[in-house]
Amino acid sequence: MAAIRILTGSVYGGALQTAKTIKETLEPEGHQVSVLESPSLEDITSNDDALLVCTSTTGQGELPPNLLPFYIDLKEQLPQQPGRPFGIIVLGDSSYGDTFCGAGDLMEEALYETAARKVGDTLKIDALETLEPETEAMTWAKQWVKEI
Repeated sequence: MAAIRILTGSVYGGALQTAKTIKETLEPEGHQVSVLESPSLEDITSNDDALLVCTSTTGQGELPPNLLPFYIDLKEQLPQQPGRPFGIIVLGDSSYGDTFCGAGDLMEEALYETAARKVGDTLKIDALETLEPETEAMTWAKQWVKEI
């Protein structure tokens, strides 16, 4: 079974609730899941758990304030994570056009720069189409965890 750290970025609580639902879904299957609401670099450099970013997108494709310090430290310090598996779930609103789910793109790029290994496709959840993002994320996470 896998050990997973979910790095959350949430403004109004949708991404955080989605992360907590994933934890509640995967733990009974034997996985060890931690939900980190204000992650720091130490949360990833002190272990080799799989990483799952679950974030909303704010502004013009930006990261929520609680995930931004982690992202800045990650980009500035580039702690190497060779081969470490990661996945991305990002919530957004397609009416924003080119910046739709931009926070997920930022985190993906930053993790690639640390030599981490992306597992599966990014799950982009559109607020215009999905009222309960956790339902869609649960299905995706069950498949993702089989691939890490």
